[in-house]
Amino acid sequence: MSSFSLTFKRRFYMSQIAKHYELARHHELAGQSYDADEPPGVANGFAFEMVRLEKNNPVEFAITKRYLLRFIHEGATIVDVGVGVGHYSELLASRGSDIHLVDVAPRLLEAAQKRLTDAGFGQRIRSITHASATDLSFLPDASCDAVLMLGPFYHLSLLEERRQAAAEAWRILRKGGLLFAAGINRMTMLSWIYKDGAGDILEELEWLKPYVQTGNFPVSEPGVPSIIHLTTIAEFRADFTVFQERVLAGIESFAQGNEGNLLSLPSEKAQAWLDLIEETGRMTEGLGLTGHFLFIGQK
Repeated sequence: MSSFSLTFKRRFYMSQIAKHYELARHHELAGQSYDADEPPGVANGFAFEMVRLEKNNPVEFAITKRYLLRFIHEGATIVDVGVGVGHYSELLASRGSDIHLVDVAPRLLEAAQKRLTDAGFGQRIRSITHASATDLSFLPDASCDAVLMLGPFYHLSLLEERRQAAAEAWRILRKGGLLFAAGINRMTMLSWIYKDGAGDILEELEWLKPYVQTGNFPVSEPGVPSIIHLTTIAEFRADFTVFQERVLAGIESFAQGNEGNLLSLPSEKAQAWLDLIEETGRMTEGLGLTGHFLFIGQK
């Protein structure tokens, strides 16, 4: 059995443990996974998050920035929920936005604060809060122009969690305000396994079949939260029915799995490819190919 298969087997059996955790504990575990010190080469943990967007996912980074700059006006008040290490907060602070930093990972919050401070935007930080997207009660109603949730929906495995996060975004947004939410295409997990562990399919079917139906990983019993949730086009749209949809895009479109090619191109050629990626990301075919969905909804 390959090391890949063994890793996924261990994670499958984690589903037997998952039912013992309450939601608060579930969110805490998600935060701990981001704050963890993982060895080089592991696509998770604090060191990986520090460089992920720029080094590993430059297309996701570039296309997301395009949408943020296009839709968010200068000087807006932003709540960045799942701020990570602060890439997008820094971008918006550079345009005069005031930012509330929110994350379930304390170490990432510290990194985001340092990023903005080192860049000279420390005065733009309105608050720093260790919290989940499902409970933003520390923020008043109708108090911001845009809410970024470019990560939380990767970990909200229960429908009621996702509805609560969307409701919290709605509550704190001013009339006309915008929600930017990201989800991971459920097909990406299957693509990864097919690429690196195709020979283990008969051993993996035990958890892959329920995963295809729920998107939850590790698989768990109904009503029990999992650490990771991957979505579908229809499900992701349904999570935000209270909002007026402005955009549903496939961020990487056809470039999914080959984002690194962008880094070797001169600016003019890179921008030409990004134009095509953005255009096709709004097509049904681009949504099917992409790794990440981006939903932009208006209150």
